[in-house]
Amino acid sequence: MIPSLRRQFNHNFTPEKYQTFLRRIDEVCGTHVQFRLSETPCFFPKELIDHMAQDGEALIRQLVDNPEYRARSDDAVPAEFNVPNESRHPMFVQVDFGLVRDAGGQLHPKLVELQAFPSLYAYQGPLAKAYIDVYGLKPDSGRLKYLLSGLEPSSYRELLRRTIVSSHDPENVILMEIDPAHQKTLPDFLLTEKMLGVRAVDIVDIKKEGSRLYYERGGKRIPIKRIYNRAIVDELERKNVKLSFDWRDDLDVEWAGHPNWYFRISKFSIPYLNHESVPKTWFLDQLSEVPSDLENYALKPLYSFAGLGIIIAPRKQDITAIPADKRPYYILQERLSFDPVIETPFGATKAEVRVMYIWLEELKPVTTIIRMGRGLMMGVDHNKNMEWVGASAGLHIE
Repeated sequence: MIPSLRRQFNHNFTPEKYQTFLRRIDEVCGTHVQFRLSETPCFFPKELIDHMAQDGEALIRQLVDNPEYRARSDDAVPAEFNVPNESRHPMFVQVDFGLVRDAGGQLHPKLVELQAFPSLYAYQGPLAKAYIDVYGLKPDSGRLKYLLSGLEPSSYRELLRRTIVSSHDPENVILMEIDPAHQKTLPDFLLTEKMLGVRAVDIVDIKKEGSRLYYERGGKRIPIKRIYNRAIVDELERKNVKLSFDWRDDLDVEWAGHPNWYFRISKFSIPYLNHESVPKTWFLDQLSEVPSDLENYALKPLYSFAGLGIIIAPRKQDITAIPADKRPYYILQERLSFDPVIETPFGATKAEVRVMYIWLEELKPVTTIIRMGRGLMMGVDHNKNMEWVGASAGLHIE
């Protein structure tokens, strides 16, 4: 992507450096990172990252600034998970892009999906820094950066503090998750605590008294004033997790990222978008006829996470097998051929770019997450026993 940096990195790479990098990121996180980390960061031209960030903002605003869509998305929020006191806009949004090359050889970002839910906001910076430090990445011109919108590590940390902690004592702010100690995202939870003083609390350990929530630590009740929610609803249902509070309760608590936006901006949104970066997408219940070339499509449940339940190149019977009452909760999406743009010792590799946004006073792209792969999808199951694939960081020169 930046050919000179790619050639230099590949030439200087050694397996020993990679092992040092893996040890470094485990040390920084205070736990072992369980998901696969790519041997390499990705070097992107700043103009391409800016293009994706601008497209992502346009897509987000098409939804949030549209009263008609806002009304239609009421149907996306399940009654049993409709949380009161919804915010005017989401606080955290992720927009994932793949790269497609046109007939003239130009790269264009194409939407994979978007989600108004927090991602690895504390982890991604230390990951990028570990790549830079361990591999000694120092380009001749400019400086390698991983943050966007003119942010530096100190100003990014302050933005994250204002967004998640706000004016509260960090002790009264929690990162809420299902069994956080056993989630693959534990490194991010530990770094959130290290950065902001906000602890991860298991959702089943939260207690309710009247309209207030609390958790216990060291034999003491700690009131919860603000929640940074990382609990995924479909996991709650899949694991049949029992809570001491109801999502519909009018609780005396603030949300750092109101839960309703998880449903409002999601795969449910894609059929409503009108933008050159968006592939053709239909709700399954609104599909007049099944396309004959299903090998060019993907069948996706609306509220799965981490690729769960997605069928690439579905068969007709995969579609007809879905009951009528479930069909509004699936989309059929045009499958695009993403260009393998990262040169590696194992051949050209595809990169999916997640642009991460924080919306406090203004909607602001803050950094990226990269997933590299040579399989049908970017998930681990589609890239087993491969090297130079997995989670990575996006670096650009500024």
